[in-house]
Amino acid sequence: MDPFNVQEWVFKQDSAPVHKARTTQEWLQRKLLPFISAKNWPPENPDLNPLDCKLSAVLEDMACQKCHNNLESLKKTLMKAAAEIPLETVRAVTAEWPERLKACIEAEGGRFEWHY
Repeated sequence: MDPFNVQEWVFKQDSAPVHKARTTQEWLQRKLLPFISAKNWPPENPDLNPLDCKLSAVLEDMACQKCHNNLESLKKTLMKAAAEIPLETVRAVTAEWPERLKACIEAEGGRFEWHY
């Protein structure tokens, strides 16, 4: 059963340099339909991405409560924390996406602030 009650997903591609590379975009076009290409996404607007704007902060709060002496420790803690993010949190952040999209449209694709 789909926890989000969604039948179809669309992958969105932002304008981060590694994401908008020609080879990346071509691969996505061949392998991942449907997707929103980097050229059709507002540049430099992480407020639209639930992972960038909220879930990464939740993950950081959970994983960085202790110091890590090495990369493996950090990776292990991040993986554990990601698995423990409450599904309700993921649903709530995802449900806010349409409102962030409306704010972006009103800002004509420019920067805007989103407050939780």
